[in-house]
Amino acid sequence: MKRIASFSVNHDVLQPGIYVSRIDGDAVTYDLRFKTPNAGDYISPKALHTLEHLIATYVRNSKYTDGIIYAGPMGCRTGFYLVLRDGITKGQLLELLKETFTFIAGFEGEIPGGKRAECGNYLEHDLQEARQDAQDYLNVLNNVTPDKMTYD
Repeated sequence: MKRIASFSVNHDVLQPGIYVSRIDGDAVTYDLRFKTPNAGDYISPKALHTLEHLIATYVRNSKYTDGIIYAGPMGCRTGFYLVLRDGITKGQLLELLKETFTFIAGFEGEIPGGKRAECGNYLEHDLQEARQDAQDYLNVLNNVTPDKMTYD
């Protein structure tokens, strides 16, 4: 089988940030890397699940809603993939992500889609940890510029 592009990235040198992972026609997949791979510090399953609900809800309700295709976690628990339609610039994405993670870092209340009838694992959430992970990633985003959104 053909090796997929994301397995060709050297994860031993990858650092937290935002990276263009792949482009497929008008769909651009971004790697939202929260944690340094293979460093022993991962997003907990409960926080990952909560972040998934909050990220997806926020970006799908933003002014870019028509350009959002998918937001979901990486199985390795070091970040998320965000798939957008081409047309949302890197600068616009960066601003959207700063807004998103500011929202999550301060979020209080009921987790969107967090009720039993709405979620397949509704008991597995940790809002406090998700808020901390969001704040940590917001600190990363403050050091990202659109010209640095590529893998080394």
